[in-house]
Order: sequence, then C-alpha cells, then structure tokens
Amino acid sequence: MAMATFKLHPLLLVFLVLFLLLIPSLIAAQTDCHCPEEEENKGIRNKPLALKYKIVAIATILAAGLIGVSIPMLGKVIPALSPEKEIFFVIKAFAAGVILATGFIHVLPDAYESLKSPKLKEDPWAKFPFTGLVAMVAAIGTLMVDAGASSYYTRLHLKKAQPEIDEMNGRAIDAHIPVHTHGGHGHAHDSSDVTGTPAEILRHRVISQVLELGIVVHSVIIGIGLGVSETPKAIRPLVAAITFHQLFEGMGLGGSIAQAKFKNRATIIMALFFCLTTPIGIVIGIGVTKGYDEEDPKALIVEGILNAASAGILIYMALVDLLAADFMNPRMQSNGKLQLMANLSLILGAALMSSLARWA
Repeated sequence: MAMATFKLHPLLLVFLVLFLLLIPSLIAAQTDCHCPEEEENKGIRNKPLALKYKIVAIATILAAGLIGVSIPMLGKVIPALSPEKEIFFVIKAFAAGVILATGFIHVLPDAYESLKSPKLKEDPWAKFPFTGLVAMVAAIGTLMVDAGASSYYTRLHLKKAQPEIDEMNGRAIDAHIPVHTHGGHGHAHDSSDVTGTPAEILRHRVISQVLELGIVVHSVIIGIGLGVSETPKAIRPLVAAITFHQLFEGMGLGGSIAQAKFKNRATIIMALFFCLTTPIGIVIGIGVTKGYDEEDPKALIVEGILNAASAGILIYMALVDLLAADFMNPRMQSNGKLQLMANLSLILGAALMSSLARWA
C-alpha cells in the first residue's frame, strides 16, 4: 500500500507540469486567429489585445503559483511528499536550482542592464559596478538577519524551557537519580535535546520568511514589467515563461513553508501572498501604463537596485539555506542514491529555469 502511494507522486507531478505546459499553447492557439498577420510579424502596439493577454496571464500565473507552492505542502494528503521522506530532498533540490538560476540568470542581468543603461548619467553609474555592490550588501544583510533571528529565537526558547529543565533536574537530584547526558556519543539527553526540534522549526520559519521576501520583490517587478507592455508579440512568450517561473519558485518556497510547520492560517497567508504578488504586479502595471516610462532614469535606478537586492537574497538563500543545509544533512551524506538524485534534480531545475531566459 505504501509503494502504491509513492508511485502516485511522480505521476501526479508529471501531470501537473504537462497541464501547465499545455496552458500557454492553448492560449496561443485560441488567440492566433484574432491577431492580424502584421502583428505576428512585427512588434506593433495593440492595447486591447495586450489587455486580453494580461487578463489571461493573471489567471494562468495565479494558478501556476498556487499549484507550485501547494505540491510540497501536500504531505498530509500524499505521504510521499512529507518533509520526512527522501523524495522531499529531491524536490527541494530541484526548486533550489530554480531559485539559484532565477538569481543568476534572470534577476542579476536585469539589474545590470538597468543600472548600466545609457539613459543614466555616466558618473557614477557607468564608473562603478553598483549592481554587484547592492547584491553583495543584500546577501550580507540576509546572512545577518538569518543568523540574528535564528539566534534570538533559540535564546528565547532556551529561556522559556530553562525553568522546566531546572525543575526536572531538581527532582532527579532529590530522588538521588543520576542525570545522564551521553554527550560524548552525539545523542545528548540534556537541555540541547529539549531545544532540538523546536529550534529547527524556528530556523525553517526564518528561512521561509526571508526567502519569500526575496521572491516577492522580483515577482512584483516582473509583474509590473508584463503589465506595462502593450505589444502582444512580447507578452505571449512572457506569459509562458513567467508561468513556469511561478510554478518552480512556488515549489521552492512551498518546501520551506512545509518544513517550518506553521499553523494553517499562517501557511495559507504565506502561500496566498506568494501567489498574488505577480498578478498584483501585472494589475499595477496595467494601472500605471500611461504614466510609466521604463526608460526613465529614476525608474531604471529603482528597478535596478531592487533587482540587485533581490538577486543577492535569492542566491544566498539558495546556496546557504536550501542547498548547503540539505546536501550536508547526515541523512543525505549517508545515502549515495539520494545524493545522486538530488544532484541531478538540482541541475535539472537550474537548467530548465536558465532556458526560460531565452523568452523572458
């Protein structure tokens, strides 16, 4: 019975991915007959047709985000997807590859393009690599927040647990019962055992919240970029690319949220917040189309700095909190087959996300 449940997961995942693969094709097939031939061959502005694409994009991207973020959180329904299962490491490796490629291939080059634009003054923008500086500062800042928050929550938990530990130790002494720690054997039963699981959960909560912050920043930006476009030929490939982008990133975030073991309300809020950011960005883009000039120097600077900061956050989170944490996990270190599957999954995720740069 357990094996039957395990086999359902790959089939379900393949079905969902194929379903999302078909959506952009169906959209294109349905809208081709309404497009004048010259619009297919030239980048002509067509506001009414572009608006139709944007409305379809909102629905498609919203669905992709919802499916992506939900897949790793279905552990209660599909036991094979539980964070305790080995397949979860493989899914997270794939999603981490997607997030890493997003930072390096999609977001960072966009930041360089914005901050090196000839529309900006040569001094200082052309004379100093501000993109690298902002990304580096963002990565360092993420490290500080990550370490500081984890340290704070760990100390807070220790402080709350200390009276109970002292009471237990006191009762043991009064009853002349020795307290064994077995510290030298790597499986201590002292206060560290009390804080182990809760400390890990707190750590995952910090990771998921910081990761969502990095994803949300650039999701809004790409949504606005799609929303302000009035060229159907440019919008169509963007819809397909951002749909997959949202699906894969959702899987990465969903894996972190699942490990954080939030209460149902917090889980739903975080998932919805992720799913809605790109559609909201599209709506904002539609609303500011008339007054927004993507070549305006101020817009280029703001967009470039936000993209660079987002890239720094995503690269740090993918390498340190997702990949390093899992690949150095004793469970993976002792399982050669799991290591191979995780490595292949990582490469596949990074490769697929990198290939989308051809269209977006």
